[in-house]
Amino acid sequence: MFASDNWVTYMWLLLAVYACVILYFVIRGARKTTNIADYAVGTIGFPSWVVGLSLAASMTSAATFIINPGFIALYGLSGVLSFGIILPIAAFISLIVLTKGFAKYGSTVKATTMAQWMGQRYQNKNYAFFFGVIALLLITFIVLINVGLTQVIAKSLNLEPFYVLMGITVFVFGYMMFGGANSMVYTNTIQAIIMFIVALILIGSGYEFMDGGISGFLDKLNDIDPNLTKPTNETSFLFRDYFEIIAAQIVIGVAVVCQPHIITKSLLLKDPKKVNTYLFSGISFMIVFFLVVVVGLYARISFPDFTVNGEKLKMDEIIPAYVVTKFSVVTGLIIVVGLISAGLSTLESLIQSLSITITSDILQPIFKNKVSKNTFVINKIVIVILAIVSFLLSWHQIKYPNVSVAIFAQNGVYAYFAAAFVPVLFGIFLKDVSIKVVFIASITALVVHFGIYYGRITPYMQEPVNNPGVSAAIAIVTSLLVGLVLYKFTNNSKLKTS
Repeated sequence: MFASDNWVTYMWLLLAVYACVILYFVIRGARKTTNIADYAVGTIGFPSWVVGLSLAASMTSAATFIINPGFIALYGLSGVLSFGIILPIAAFISLIVLTKGFAKYGSTVKATTMAQWMGQRYQNKNYAFFFGVIALLLITFIVLINVGLTQVIAKSLNLEPFYVLMGITVFVFGYMMFGGANSMVYTNTIQAIIMFIVALILIGSGYEFMDGGISGFLDKLNDIDPNLTKPTNETSFLFRDYFEIIAAQIVIGVAVVCQPHIITKSLLLKDPKKVNTYLFSGISFMIVFFLVVVVGLYARISFPDFTVNGEKLKMDEIIPAYVVTKFSVVTGLIIVVGLISAGLSTLESLIQSLSITITSDILQPIFKNKVSKNTFVINKIVIVILAIVSFLLSWHQIKYPNVSVAIFAQNGVYAYFAAAFVPVLFGIFLKDVSIKVVFIASITALVVHFGIYYGRITPYMQEPVNNPGVSAAIAIVTSLLVGLVLYKFTNNSKLKTS
């Protein structure tokens, strides 16, 4: 039991109000959603800064606010450097460079999904189908968010996680059957504003630990474990050296943008010329969001041995426990709503993008007219199936976590954007790219990533739990080199034959 009776009562009331607000915007958006295209990219001309806030809410999720700070609580400053500084800088630069080209081409060909963009850019329906299939890897990200939300709400209501997970699944997947992009931009914008306020509260919550200044704060961490104050942490499996902390995270940060719920957000812009405003508003909010990882340091000082009331905390429970035990009822409830917003914003985007991909890019090519005539209805059935699958996987991760659900999610998500990076990059910046080049590059990325991780290749893969970021970074670089060599070779062959 973490929460007081007063906390639980007020939490129920606040969740009811929050749910009503979401449903209001869902109903409002659903009235303007008449087909699958409306569901995918919307019919409303949203201001570019609003779409930017939607991007910020989608790109920073429960992982940013709940899961990643748990890693920092375990491993200290090395994690802050990796997750709070290196990864965001690389991601922001990549977002600026890739989004402009993607938005311009996407508006020209009227693509509504990542797979469609791939298929139309390379004029190959089989490649679009291939990307539709590997998009199923993103279910792992849905699982991560489900687990994060479940832990927060379960701790706040003193409920069993099973019933909380069931409620989240029924509610969120239920309303996502109807609203789509028209309602999602509204809800994401509100969620981003709440997240911004909560991020500032959380970042400032460590003020009491600063009575001796920064050096005094570091001394407190050093007294708990000297490894917490070192730039590298040899006892971790994520931050052992600068390759893991800097090199691998730069590669991951650059490629992480190539996820459908992130890069396709620019397709909501009715005027691609507004992309600068869109990027500025999104990145401004995300800078603050990514700094929330420092809360993990505050939590470690609060729970030096990771116990609360004699109960040992799992890694994914650390931040929820910190919020419930640290703050007053009013402030704590605001923070919990912010954490829920962080999860829901990305969960909504993932459900929307993945369901459309399954309907339009997997089922429609197989069943053709049978799907074309009923895409909107079939998309709702797909969401129901996604709900069942994600519930079962999420419950398994809650019951039998492998350190953290983040490792499970990273393995799937990193594989996806490793495969997507070269075709997106080449599709934006190179001309006359053969479909064989990008297809082989994508396959290379998947084989190298999963081969290194599950084959336990390289010294980084010898622990009981390993870092998917290392295998994915190697896979992305290998895929890029293979793609460049093949591109050069095929172009030289064309010149010789001509």
